[in-house]
Amino acid sequence: MSAPRRRSGPPHDPPEGEPPPLESLESRTAKVVRWIEANVGGRVVGIDPQARWRPVWFATVERPAGDGGAPERLRLCVRGDRLDARHGFPIEHEMRLQQTLHEAGIPVARVWGWCDDPRAYVMDAVEGVEHFRDTSPEERDAVMRHYMEILADIHRLDIQPFVRAGILRADEPEHSGRIGMKIYEDAYRAIKKRPDPFLEFCLGWIDRNPLGGPVRESVIVWDSGQLMHRDGRVQAVIDLEIGHIGDPMMDLAGFRMRTSVLGFGDFEALYRHYEQARGEKIDRRAIQYHHFCFTLSNQLAFHAALADPPSGSDYMTNMQWCAETNIYAMEALAEILGLELDAPTMPEARASSAAVPHAHMVDWLRHFETDDEYTRHQFRIFFRLARHLARHDEIGDAVDEANLDELEPLLGHRPRTWQEGDAALERFVLEDGGRHDAELVQLFHRRCWRYLWLCGPAGSAIARHNPIPDFRV
Repeated sequence: MSAPRRRSGPPHDPPEGEPPPLESLESRTAKVVRWIEANVGGRVVGIDPQARWRPVWFATVERPAGDGGAPERLRLCVRGDRLDARHGFPIEHEMRLQQTLHEAGIPVARVWGWCDDPRAYVMDAVEGVEHFRDTSPEERDAVMRHYMEILADIHRLDIQPFVRAGILRADEPEHSGRIGMKIYEDAYRAIKKRPDPFLEFCLGWIDRNPLGGPVRESVIVWDSGQLMHRDGRVQAVIDLEIGHIGDPMMDLAGFRMRTSVLGFGDFEALYRHYEQARGEKIDRRAIQYHHFCFTLSNQLAFHAALADPPSGSDYMTNMQWCAETNIYAMEALAEILGLELDAPTMPEARASSAAVPHAHMVDWLRHFETDDEYTRHQFRIFFRLARHLARHDEIGDAVDEANLDELEPLLGHRPRTWQEGDAALERFVLEDGGRHDAELVQLFHRRCWRYLWLCGPAGSAIARHNPIPDFRV
């Protein structure tokens, strides 16, 4: 099955070699206001673009009451199409999945409709909190137990209404656990920009080692663990962009990575609660396998954006996500293969002739002040990019040399440049057929750590690895 095709950018293609221009935020916001007033009714009395890596607006709409009473106020969320992620799941698909889940009684935001320009859909804004920073462990556990019950409810749904709504489903039920990864892989290969030996090794391992076992098929959210909560209860499941009809064990695997940031508590207790709510035992081997597969989702989605960033792309968010989850991938595969991973060694920093201007640029961006949240977020993006470039100036050459040195025993020769090294390593893994899996897991583990260290200064949050629960069975 090929990945769905979608068009982004202006109505007419730009000249060859030139990226499409990014329409101004003000212009896009004005179009959103016009769509809401024409399709929801009333008057938009406030609209705020969310400062983040994808276009999102929150709008307050005032509509006259039908009986002449006090005006009605609505809070809406406008969720736009991503600028730089290419994962193969169109945003229209996300909207239809959310609509059908809402009709089935699952707590997700009500959808108001689709906007063609800018590409987005409009839904109710959900009140609540999406993290647990200010939540007691007891309340967090109550929220997560409720969330596991919701997942069990989703997995019990009749899939036919979703099939009729055009929700992605494998041609055969026995492929339910593979179709999502195939969509990702097809999208990656359609726009692959440069050699990616890490991805080719991991995808090759998956192809050589299919999961097998029981066939399960249900509606899933896949990128699980995203929710809004209040007073110990889930208010809504959010961010359904890659949900489809798949293996329900994928939902029990997906949120293992997200716990490193949000902290979901005791996974064994959560799995037991799911089993009670669902009335069925979980398949730990399948969860472990799907966890490894899902760790690849960032590198698959952002490969092209990191090789050739489009206008408006948040390069450092994409880089850090990939660096972190690629390490998770090697940790997950090492667990499956029963390997103990070597601890990599951080290169020593050097002070080049560019160190002073780099430090000056970082300091200037760090202290830039503005009252506008969106502008402040943009300068935060520039600040993090400047710190990455400064760190690359300190250890980038040493990282490249270490990566090339490690290729010589494997390849029988030492490539001259990092570009030649990546191309040669990709050819090797494509031809290897699994004979050197253990050695390659160790090699890619060290390379992934070096990539993370390049994200920012030693000890900074962006260059720190946040461990996730051990998953050995």
